[in-house]
Amino acid sequence: MLYLNSQIRKPDSIFVSASKPSDADGIKEACPGVTVMVSAPGASTQRNAIIRAAHDSDLIVFFDDDFFPQTDYLLAVERHMYECPKTVVLSGEVLADGINGPGLTLSECMAILQRDWQTYRDRTPSGEITPRFSGYGCNMAVRMSAVRQGQVLFDENLPLYSWQEDVDLSRQLAVFGDVVGLRSARGVHLGVKSGRGSGVKLGYSQVANPLYLASKRKGYPLSWAMRHISRNVAKNLVRSLLPEPYVDRRGRLRGNMIAVYELVKGRMSPRRVIDL
Repeated sequence: MLYLNSQIRKPDSIFVSASKPSDADGIKEACPGVTVMVSAPGASTQRNAIIRAAHDSDLIVFFDDDFFPQTDYLLAVERHMYECPKTVVLSGEVLADGINGPGLTLSECMAILQRDWQTYRDRTPSGEITPRFSGYGCNMAVRMSAVRQGQVLFDENLPLYSWQEDVDLSRQLAVFGDVVGLRSARGVHLGVKSGRGSGVKLGYSQVANPLYLASKRKGYPLSWAMRHISRNVAKNLVRSLLPEPYVDRRGRLRGNMIAVYELVKGRMSPRRVIDL
């Protein structure tokens, strides 16, 4: 939160969506003017609370609480969105993503951002804008005129970690414009492992959520769902033999199998994860 104060282009408003008051302890004192909201737990529900609170805005930039944007991140996003009105969803370049490993420390994050600033600021990037299938929820900007036009929200039938909620929103907004990656908007995702829930719940969501989203027929193709499911199940199966110490692979695999069993029985639902 405090790191946003170092942005060259200051945010017009800052909204923090928490699942309980204690999650936001000290934020208002540290950052006067910030709006803190408490909503039901779940990434989709908490992000929708921000959309409703800032519904008249031109742009909303969503940051996970463990994403640290480079100093010129918001400046780069605003400039691109002004110059390219067809862009409706944008995610920046993640310089390092701790979600793919044990996670990054704050000191590692700061070192990466400092090195990047020293080397990047003096060069002109090539291929700065790249088409993407979806935004990446840890850092994602959305054009609110498209949100209002499509009356689009994050799907609250995806509870808790809301696996794939960013893809679903991106595909619904893609009918109104472009979904892109912007290389000049950069940052680091710590990928902290605490607070992400059990492996069983995530494993269930890895199967249930993509199939549910494909069934809505709103831009999330079944082929994408099947590719996503097969990749995750295969990874959990192979790595459960010698799991990483920071990932509950066996729990995820068990969740995968529960979802497949319930699919066969005809009772699979993303919301079932709450009871697991």
